[in-house]
Amino acid sequence: MDVRILSYELTTAAGVNVEALRASIDAHQSGLCKNDLLGSAIDTWIGKVDGLDAPQLGPWQSRNNALAALGLAQGDLESRIADLRERFGPHRLGGAIGSSTSSIDRTETAYQHLAENGIGADYQQPLVHHPGCPAMFVAQHTGLTGPAITINTACSSSAKAFSTGARWLEAGLVDAVVVGGVDTLCLTVVHGFHSLQLVSENQCKPLDKDRDGINLGEAAGYAILMRAEDVGRDGVGVSLRGYGESSDAHHMSHPHPEGRGARDAMLRALHSAGVNADKVDYINLHGTSSRANDRIEGLLVSDLLPRARASSTKAWTGHTLGAAGITEALISVDALRRDLAPGTLNLEQLEEGIELNTSASNQAMPLQFAMSNSFGFGGTNASVIFEKLA
Repeated sequence: MDVRILSYELTTAAGVNVEALRASIDAHQSGLCKNDLLGSAIDTWIGKVDGLDAPQLGPWQSRNNALAALGLAQGDLESRIADLRERFGPHRLGGAIGSSTSSIDRTETAYQHLAENGIGADYQQPLVHHPGCPAMFVAQHTGLTGPAITINTACSSSAKAFSTGARWLEAGLVDAVVVGGVDTLCLTVVHGFHSLQLVSENQCKPLDKDRDGINLGEAAGYAILMRAEDVGRDGVGVSLRGYGESSDAHHMSHPHPEGRGARDAMLRALHSAGVNADKVDYINLHGTSSRANDRIEGLLVSDLLPRARASSTKAWTGHTLGAAGITEALISVDALRRDLAPGTLNLEQLEEGIELNTSASNQAMPLQFAMSNSFGFGGTNASVIFEKLA
C-alpha cells in the first residue's frame, strides 16, 4: 500500500518546531544544556524543552502531557486533524504514540508530595499514572475516537508507530493515523542511565573515537499518515516506503555484539520498501554515542549501506528515548524535502575500523530514499524507509 505523509511537526530542545530545528541544524547549534533538573546533581548535558512548567491540563497534568500538547500546537497539525475529523468522522482516525516513560515525571512528583494518608488529592490522576497515558491524552486532546495505542518498546517505540499506523491503514481500520512519540526528562531516566554508566559529563560525540557516553533529551513529534488516494495532491511529498522490525532479545541493555537484530530490521525494511541497499541515499543512525552502540551499528551500516550518507543527530537533541524514533524519522523526512543530509555534530575523528560516509558537516545532495534506525533495550529494533516523491 502507498502510505503518504500529510503533515508532520517536531518539538525538541534544538527547536520547538521543524522550522526552528532546521535553523539549529544549519547553524550547527546544539540544543543541549548542563543538567539542571530539580533533585539531580549528576554532571551531564541534557536536551531540555523550555516552557513546559506553565501549562495547566487539569486531570491530565504532567510534564509529558504538556510536551505532547506543545508538539501538537505546532504548524498545521491541529487544523489538519480537525479537517480529517470532519471529512472521515473521529472514529476513522487512529493514534499510535511511542513513549518509554509515559508520565512517570508526575508519579515522581506525587511521591515527593505524599500526604499523611498517601497520594495527595492533586496527584490522584489514574489516567496519568498509567503507561498508556500518551495515546489516551493525544486522543482526548485531538478528538480522535478510533483505535489508540501507546507503544513502549524502549528507544524503538515511536519508530514502531509508523509500522503500526501503516498496518491499520492497510487493514482498513482507519482512514488516517496520527503516529508519533513523546518522552520527557525525569529523575528516573537520568539517574537510571547514570546507574548503567552510560551518561557522559560532556556533550555527546556520536561515532567519535573519544566518545564517552550519551546525553538524554526530550521531544514530541507527530506525522499524519494516509492512503495515497486520500491524500491526493495534498501532503508533503514523502511516502512511508517500508519498515522492518525485530527482537533479538540478546540482553536487557546491551546490543547484540554482531547487531543481529538490527541487521534483520534493516533488511526487512529494505525488503518491505522493495529497494536495493544501494538506493538508500541517507541514513539517520541510532547513534547514541555509547561505546558499544556506535561501534556495532557503525560496522553494520558500513557493511549493508556503504554508499549512503550517514549521520547521528543526537548531539542536537539528546537521546529522546521513546521519542527517538519519531525524532530521527522526521529529521530524515525533512532531509529528503530539503536535499540536505545533516552532519554528525561534534564528530572530530571517526572511530578506527568504522568506514561510514559521514562527517560533522551538513551536506547538500540529491536525496530520494532515507532510512532511520531505532534500537531499544531488550533487543527491540526498528528501521523505517521514506521516499521523496517526484
